[in-house]
Amino acid sequence: MELIYTNQLEGFDPDKRYRTASLFRGIERDATAVVVVGDYPDIIAAYEAAGVDVSVVEASAVPVPSAKAPASGELADEVAKLRAENGAVILLLDGLDAGEIQQPRSGELATRLFESLGIIHASVGELTTERDGLLLTVDALRGELETLKKAAPAAPHDEAGEIAALKAKLDAAGVQYRANASKESLEKLVAELPKA
Repeated sequence: MELIYTNQLEGFDPDKRYRTASLFRGIERDATAVVVVGDYPDIIAAYEAAGVDVSVVEASAVPVPSAKAPASGELADEVAKLRAENGAVILLLDGLDAGEIQQPRSGELATRLFESLGIIHASVGELTTERDGLLLTVDALRGELETLKKAAPAAPHDEAGEIAALKAKLDAAGVQYRANASKESLEKLVAELPKA
């Protein structure tokens, strides 16, 4: 994939992939060729070190608004605000990459992002606390279950074996009984057998 690093604002070819040169933070592994528009030695060095073909194109001069244009001062102010905002967001992201979140000193977007991340962090903390509480509850229930298992009386005698023994005694004595007779009725019949 060919990437074009530029800071142009218009005139993009829809069949090509562009990246903003001033926001470069690292190479993209799937790039096979890179075109750098302007003077960005860090981009060139990074891709050349990765063995990617890099070509450099001189940046075309950006037309400066004429003195007649009343918005030139406003445009300069907007550009300055955007650069400051961009810098604040980059500082916030760099802090996150380092594992710590610091409140930005400027930038409306960066401040809003910081606040949103704070809310997410608090929610994750609450979920973690709730999960840990559930784990303690599950562990306590397991402990209670083991205690109950140990305290439970031994399994009752094998009832089927007892019924078979009662039937054997009745068969030996020649006493008839129903095939589906209950244990109690079999015990009654055995109790009525003459003592030998």
